[in-house]
Amino acid sequence: MQAWIRITGNQKIQPIGLDIGHKSLKMVQVAVSEDRIRVLAARRAVWNAGAIADGPPRERAVIEAVCRLLSDNPFRGRQVVSALPVDALRITSVRLSEPEKLQADKILRKEAAERFNLDPAKDTIHYIHAGTVRQSDVVKDEYILFAADSETISTHIRILEEAGLTPVGIDAPPCALFRSFERTMRRQEDRERTIIFIDVGHRFTTVVFGRSGEICFVKQIPVGIELFTQEVASSLGISPADAESLRVRLQRDEPLDPATRRPVVDALNMMAEQLAGEVSLCLRYYTVTFRGKRVERAIVAGGGAYELVLRDALRRHLSVEVEIAEPLRGFDLCRAALDDGCSSEQADLALAVGLSLKGWDIGISHSAPAERPEPVLEGEPL
Repeated sequence: MQAWIRITGNQKIQPIGLDIGHKSLKMVQVAVSEDRIRVLAARRAVWNAGAIADGPPRERAVIEAVCRLLSDNPFRGRQVVSALPVDALRITSVRLSEPEKLQADKILRKEAAERFNLDPAKDTIHYIHAGTVRQSDVVKDEYILFAADSETISTHIRILEEAGLTPVGIDAPPCALFRSFERTMRRQEDRERTIIFIDVGHRFTTVVFGRSGEICFVKQIPVGIELFTQEVASSLGISPADAESLRVRLQRDEPLDPATRRPVVDALNMMAEQLAGEVSLCLRYYTVTFRGKRVERAIVAGGGAYELVLRDALRRHLSVEVEIAEPLRGFDLCRAALDDGCSSEQADLALAVGLSLKGWDIGISHSAPAERPEPVLEGEPL
């Protein structure tokens, strides 16, 4: 599957980047030229996750939201690069010795099939090289495996097509997240430092370590903003909707009654410490595995990026600078069709931006894609 680029004047119109989350979706499309990246449109659609069951009801909500955004905004064409849902993607790391590298493809596909009960002849298995590591006295190569079953990919493509889109690429969320910021790491001094990218979504948090223009570690943690809201609801004995309202008010530093504010802060702190602790374990694994590689900073994306208590907890656990993602920073936003908050609150757009950027800096054919692409998961961070 390829991210096809159309040429308009001296600009290349990228496909729409579509990030389908559990309670919202984001659509971003950019046009690129030699000296700039221009945003054509960046839009969100949000629904009540608690009121829409998973399965067909949620699929219908996604399709209706996409159709609405397409009809109301100046997206060019209907070609799309989307990401599989985080919970549908299986990820693991495997180390191979020097002799095993000669049969790396065969060994890695077999390993993924056995670990995830997949059929390598039918299901999709991809991998990237994460780097060399020393295990005892032996130097090995570490690979990151990405895998998904064919039914999941076929269902994903069907949803896109029913929404009137033409899928030209299906990406892995960690790779799209990394791509959003990889363009800012091209100075030599930046490429030699490791940056942690943390995307805090509704149900999952994706952690990616990037160095030298490549992904070197990936972890998906089953903790997201939904659990933060649930903890507040449980602590105060209120509904999830009321708990989310309190969480957002605190996030925006709006006044709260002290008797309410304290238990909300305590509940959020507990979840923030839990999530920051999980990310800290990722950092410990990375520093032990890739010795001598300095971690420069952490960039927090996703809907949870604006949780102050979480950023504070990450600073304590990681002992590095923590900043909020700005995936549209440096882009030309003039005449772009943006949500009201897109120009100021961009953190949750990181995945969609990375999806729309897929393929922009490599040689791409400009021919029309096949009517229906083969269901291939592309996991390379380009």
